[in-house]
Amino acid sequence: MSRPGERTHVEVRPAYADSVALLQVSRTAQALPGVLAAQVAMATTLNVEVLEQMRFAVPAGTSPNDMVVALRLTADADLDLVLHGVDEALASLRRSPARTAGGLAPHRTTATASRSADLGPVVVSVPGASAAVEAVDALEAGRDVMIFSDNVPLAQEVALKRVAAARGLLVMGPDCGTAVLDGLGLGFANVVTPGPVGIVAASGTGAQQLLTLLDHAGVGVSWVLGVGGRDLSEEVGGLATREALRRLDAEPGVSLVVLVSKPPAASVAADLTAYATALGTPVQLALLGPGRPDLTAAAEAVLHHLGRPVPPWPVHGSTRQRPAGASTVRGLYAGGTLAQEARLIVAAAGVAHEILDLGDDDLTQGRAHPMIDPTLRLERLRAVAADPATAVVLLDVVLGHGAEMDPAALLAPAVAAIPAPVVVTVVGTAADPQGRDRQVASLVEAGAEVHVSNAGAARRAAEIAGGAAWRS
Repeated sequence: MSRPGERTHVEVRPAYADSVALLQVSRTAQALPGVLAAQVAMATTLNVEVLEQMRFAVPAGTSPNDMVVALRLTADADLDLVLHGVDEALASLRRSPARTAGGLAPHRTTATASRSADLGPVVVSVPGASAAVEAVDALEAGRDVMIFSDNVPLAQEVALKRVAAARGLLVMGPDCGTAVLDGLGLGFANVVTPGPVGIVAASGTGAQQLLTLLDHAGVGVSWVLGVGGRDLSEEVGGLATREALRRLDAEPGVSLVVLVSKPPAASVAADLTAYATALGTPVQLALLGPGRPDLTAAAEAVLHHLGRPVPPWPVHGSTRQRPAGASTVRGLYAGGTLAQEARLIVAAAGVAHEILDLGDDDLTQGRAHPMIDPTLRLERLRAVAADPATAVVLLDVVLGHGAEMDPAALLAPAVAAIPAPVVVTVVGTAADPQGRDRQVASLVEAGAEVHVSNAGAARRAAEIAGGAAWRS
């Protein structure tokens, strides 16, 4: 569907490419002369929905094995030139070197790689349906495994962790987005100074919030062992968490362990609390749930335990005024635990809300995580901005290795176009590759109020929606 002064071009190609690679192709196309919008993606159900929300008509009969090239152009744009640019970007994906920098052919399977000498944990990042096979190869070779993949069936996770527990091995994940191993960050890890704290995390962005708050307070973290968001469920029973706690208890440089989790099963939380109490190293619990402390309170408890002062948690900028008659908090989060924490806080304040986790497994099948690809959030943000019931928009921006390199470049213009107040949590450190201070400055200039504490941002959003006094 085209508007005056523009035209659209949609074509379907029988080809496949990785979703992250196609994100780069889309961005290359977006930068070409005359391009108003560009989306190059596999035709998964979710991607087709996104394309339709972007007013592109996907031909009937298109299958998830097809690639869609969707372009919106100015009326005078050179379509042939733009398609040539798309073709060049796609061709560059196929020109990757077949050999490593040392001239040796790379391993073709997890099994052969796992048998190589001097290897640490094996990282599995393949479609969820195939992750268990690769993880089994790693475990059979005696290796710990970090499963970055999401959409792994629960029964497979349980089976993998039972095998690992029997062999004294650790399965980090599935959907383990963040780990720090003796100071080395993996996945979506923030850049922090090593220190006396170790974290066991059944939550990726929960771990990142703790990492960044402690970094702001001058406390370093050397270990983050992610165990996957379902590890403290009844079905999994904390199998990986027990092994991770045991390992950090044995680490001589760790003087305090923090266990952070999305809301756990009550029986599993009780069992792990008893297990942690018996360890030689103190364990600080940061288990989210109704009536439990939030992540900022957990970080403050860590500082108290270490005898360190609690600093002010910075707030930058100020918000525009709430639209008359609007009373609903709209949250669009990339971080699942951050979304859950905000939901708990806003609900406890008795404020109407709709807070979505856009990184949920159901929304990431066949596409990159929203911490990498902002397309889905930007589309939903336009709808939220147009809703007269929206009293305040609540967002997170999660920095660190692996995340989008300049999130404010696309988010700040979208924020500036929202008539309602916008409150943003920026989870990052000064050393993160995106440049935290630069990201904050761009969002503030666009009219957002920016917090380092997600709990503080959620309380501020509830205050605005409830009509409380504005910050002076």
